[in-house]
Amino acid sequence: MSPVLDWALNLGIVAITIAVVLCAVRLLRGPAMTDRVLALDTLYMNAVALIVLLGIRWNTALLFEGALLVAMLGFASTVALARYLSRGDVVE
Repeated sequence: MSPVLDWALNLGIVAITIAVVLCAVRLLRGPAMTDRVLALDTLYMNAVALIVLLGIRWNTALLFEGALLVAMLGFASTVALARYLSRGDVVE
């Protein structure tokens, strides 16, 4: 692996880790429930980005499948939470 790619991966992992910590703070301290749902959705996106970067670093394709699963579950849970908050139930 080239030194520039190694440096860029390290910088990306640090930046996404900081974003995860900030999302966790918003998730715990959010003034409204909608803020918490948005923080959870952003946390899922950051987790997908972190898994993809680790997959590139460790040169394995298995982590890309894991990132796809996390993205699908994150989307489904965000939609379910948004429907619950707006209508009071998930399934009509």
